[in-house]
Amino acid sequence: MDFPKLKRSISATITHFILIIVSLSCVFPVFWMVSSSLKTQEEVFSKMSLLPSTWNWSNYVTAFVKADFGQYFLNSVFYTVVGVFFVIFISTLAAYAFARLEFFGKSFFFYLLIATLLIPIPGVFVPLFLLLKNLSLLDTRTGLLLCYISNGLAFAIFLLKGFFDELPKEVEEAALIDGCSRFGIYYRIALPLAKPAIATLVIMNALTIWNEFLLALVVLQDKAKMPIQRGLMVFQGTFVTDYPLLMAGLTIATIPIVIVYLYMQKHIIKGIAAGALKG
Repeated sequence: MDFPKLKRSISATITHFILIIVSLSCVFPVFWMVSSSLKTQEEVFSKMSLLPSTWNWSNYVTAFVKADFGQYFLNSVFYTVVGVFFVIFISTLAAYAFARLEFFGKSFFFYLLIATLLIPIPGVFVPLFLLLKNLSLLDTRTGLLLCYISNGLAFAIFLLKGFFDELPKEVEEAALIDGCSRFGIYYRIALPLAKPAIATLVIMNALTIWNEFLLALVVLQDKAKMPIQRGLMVFQGTFVTDYPLLMAGLTIATIPIVIVYLYMQKHIIKGIAAGALKG
């Protein structure tokens, strides 16, 4: 009997079993959310079946109309697209500068930036509110976008700097000899090679901005400027919550992020494969 082979087979079986359990624990809440969105209020409380007896697709129409999801949805799309764009644009420039350029106070400013990761967002609500008020940015889309962008910059710069540090300097030196400028190297060489890291940051920041709720409540008072998470509060009653409509609203809010992930995952997989081969 080949004991080493048997040992590897048992180890692989146990590993796959654990991974299946973890996957089911992640997928089941999503399945339950979609299933509940197609039930009636009575069925949610009285029946424990995973599938609805009658598929009530009208819950989605009702949820979209009742919560005024059209306005909230467009607001979230705007905040997410613009916020992610500026986070990626600024962080790639800053990270490349920290990784490849030499300037006074480089290490100090980098570690000072990283130190901001230790401060939780709720801990800055009061000073943030006063700052935006003094700058006349309170209750404006610009004020909320600036908060989202600044919130995502520190980690993005930290991640991208490590990635740019690993890029071979010989490629940059060859480009400089050929007459390419520093910005040309950043745009034509560094950015294309950093696609896996950028894809990861796009998903992380899109997920953070799309699901953010508390910061929007602090900065905004006008409901017409609120993101989609504010629309979900319509279904939360004082005594009774309309769970089918709430689940339908959550499903609507989840779909865009799932689409973004499915579109960007190929770049992340390439990055993981490249990292594994490099190691």
